Amino acid sequence: MPATPMLTAKLWRSPTQLRWLWKLLWKWQEFTFTPAMMVAPPVPVLDLQDFTQGTPAQRQEFIQGMGQALEHTGFFILVNHGIGTEILSRAYAQVHALFALPLAQKQQYEKPELHGQRGYVSFGKEHAKDSPVPDLKEFWHIGRRDNLYPQALPEFAPLLTRLYHALDECALHLLQAASLYLDAPADFLPGLVEGGDTILRLIHYPPVPADVPPGAVRAAPHEDINLITLLCGATAAGLELLQRDGTWLPVPVLPEGIVVDSGDMLQWLTNGLFRSTTHRVVNPMGANESRYSMPFFVHPRPEVALTPLPTCIARTGGMARFGSITAAHYLHQRLQEIGVAPPV
Repeated sequence: MPATPMLTAKLWRSPTQLRWLWKLLWKWQEFTFTPAMMVAPPVPVLDLQDFTQGTPAQRQEFIQGMGQALEHTGFFILVNHGIGTEILSRAYAQVHALFALPLAQKQQYEKPELHGQRGYVSFGKEHAKDSPVPDLKEFWHIGRRDNLYPQALPEFAPLLTRLYHALDECALHLLQAASLYLDAPADFLPGLVEGGDTILRLIHYPPVPADVPPGAVRAAPHEDINLITLLCGATAAGLELLQRDGTWLPVPVLPEGIVVDSGDMLQWLTNGLFRSTTHRVVNPMGANESRYSMPFFVHPRPEVALTPLPTCIARTGGMARFGSITAAHYLHQRLQEIGVAPPV
């Protein structure tokens, strides 16, 4: 496969420039890949300022672009999202320090009665639905309330709380745009998540051990449970999404970009109009080094009914593909399937 041009992020200072760089690279690939390789368009890149500060035409273009991305790909990359590199770099420094703590110290914050929804979850405990082997990761959960914070890291709680609220605000803008694309009032989806138990997950994928079970990867193929997920700049490549032809598309690590995807709950609510796309994190091909990421899983309130919307049923063939279930019931069902909640 021909190499793409080598352009460094140091030459591209603004998110807008980075967005155009990514488009340029994919345009280059259109001319250098063989036809067999061109199985799908790249992950779309959208500018949040078009929605929050743009003209009516730019705002409408963002709404349509986001809606089409969630319909056809289930993923897009967001730039100009308002979350600065300063807070992200400081947050990642805290994540590095967190997982460098001794195992016994981390396990003080692993509470079985919390079903992995707060604090620490140890390496190899979670597995993807229907996967016979565990994922090669450890992680820490922060929610809207009742959190556990490592006492050894005094900057952890204020900094990660600040990041949580910044991502929460960004998510509300995206949910407004999604609501408008669904011909609903702008506050429809934001209203469902108000007070919901949205989760910030801090993940460490250690260097892959030599003795891992056959087939074990950093994150086996899965779909997200929640409404939407915001993933702020992982420290290394590895995320891939499953395309409709059965091939895997690597998702680029775009500096200053947030990867956004729609989850099962949003797919359910929209009767499949928005796709919950299968994705995975593969083991490193080169240097066997740690990878860190911080996905933000946006959840509705527990009592919210995930009944397919009539307008979405009309746009997807006229028949409901899913029944009615509360967000709490659906979440517990899925947590059982991935091994972090006991059977009822």
